Amino acid sequence: SGSVSWRPISLSQNYPTTGTTTGTTTTITTPLRYRYAYHTTTVRGAPAPEAMTEDTPMPLLLSTALPDITRLAIESPSTPTPPKDPKAPKDPTPFRFGTRLLTDPSSVFEHNAWDHVETDEAYRATSAAQISFQRSRPVDPFNKERFNSDPAKWWDDFYKNNTTNFFKDRRWLHQEFPLLETLTSQGAGRANIVELGCGAGNTLFPVLRLNRNEELCIHGCDFSRKAVELVCAQEEFRKEVKSGRVRASVYDLSQRDTLPEGVEEGSVDAVIMVFVFSALSPEQWADALANVRKMLKKGGKALFRDYGRGDLAQVRFKAGRYLEENFYVRGDGTRVYFFDEDELSTFPKGDFGGFRINDMGVDRRMLVNRKTQVKMYRCWMQAVFEKL
Repeated sequence: SGSVSWRPISLSQNYPTTGTTTGTTTTITTPLRYRYAYHTTTVRGAPAPEAMTEDTPMPLLLSTALPDITRLAIESPSTPTPPKDPKAPKDPTPFRFGTRLLTDPSSVFEHNAWDHVETDEAYRATSAAQISFQRSRPVDPFNKERFNSDPAKWWDDFYKNNTTNFFKDRRWLHQEFPLLETLTSQGAGRANIVELGCGAGNTLFPVLRLNRNEELCIHGCDFSRKAVELVCAQEEFRKEVKSGRVRASVYDLSQRDTLPEGVEEGSVDAVIMVFVFSALSPEQWADALANVRKMLKKGGKALFRDYGRGDLAQVRFKAGRYLEENFYVRGDGTRVYFFDEDELSTFPKGDFGGFRINDMGVDRRMLVNRKTQVKMYRCWMQAVFEKL
């Protein structure tokens, strides 16, 4: 509806762009940190995906025209792609996410992953059919109440079973959220960061390791008591806590009009919310965002990253996992929601007022299993909200 208007946004460097237009469809390829914006929607380079808790099913052969969803798989792209000649030396240049663009479809299996790749027709058809099936086989009322009544219990069980071994450290944070680099730089001055949903420390510790600011304090919070215990038990935490640069506490973000222990109203420069809101039900978002706004200074930023609509993790859910539209329960009892751009843009508006959108984007990535010739599509949402 209406015309489509694209405008370039240069974040750090000016890059050439290429694009093709057919009818009303425009296809753009763009390197890292150079985006095309459609209204508030942008494209970014994608970091390695978060690990999934579901079992990985059998892979799908490329020759299948319409894939059987039970055979789709998730492969982590974090393993470096081996050179074509095993005896040849590896390229010492560090890989940066968002820079690998698929310009020749015939070369799709030359690497493990490609950036800014839209889903193909077969995947879209399968996704629609699978989500329709999920709706027809929802979680029964008894179990729906069981999973929704005490979500912290399920995350406690998760961390008891997996301890610190499940998620990978998020070393890409400074690349995706430059504000963190600013706050942790030498001489930046007093800076307070709160991480919501700190888990076992896979965000908190990478930020601390890169910190050069003697006046930084980062406070990790999670509503899983077991997760906080895991953070506090690590030697790295015990060393830094003596300096006052790190704290951790149990905190339920969804509880109305609350703040983490030791965090004062209007005292925080940045709130990190990475794969946090997807664990909340939509009915909890308003209270959660009000709490985020309460802890932030005026002009403080909320750094958001979470699962996007149509991500392979959503499509793979089977019968008995659908709680409500785009909201599911995993096999371990933890919940997950999948966002889209229009929905996320309402966060600073309406019931969630008090913010403005500084940045919003969709990360799309195609992962490839070169041995079995499987293509897998991932999608994440990312945004920066500023407190007014």
